[in-house]
Amino acid sequence: MWSAGIEGFALSMGLILAIGPQNIFVLRQGLLRSHVFAVCLVCSLADALLITVGVLGLGAYLSGVEGAEFWISMVAALFIAGYGVMR
Repeated sequence: MWSAGIEGFALSMGLILAIGPQNIFVLRQGLLRSHVFAVCLVCSLADALLITVGVLGLGAYLSGVEGAEFWISMVAALFIAGYGVMR
């Protein structure tokens, strides 16, 4: 059990410490002093939600749902394309 906990902790640290788009956005908003609390709150809640569904095994559940992978991929692609158009 400890090895799983240590692996989970290491994975979480790797995800949190890596400078990704979300971290860059939070840093930019902080430097601009624009809606800092709201941005940090939304990002923290989103991270907590994603970690929770990961721990609860949503991926294992969705792997058994026919066509879920395709539709999730399509929604993700549309989301990323929308972001590309906005920037």
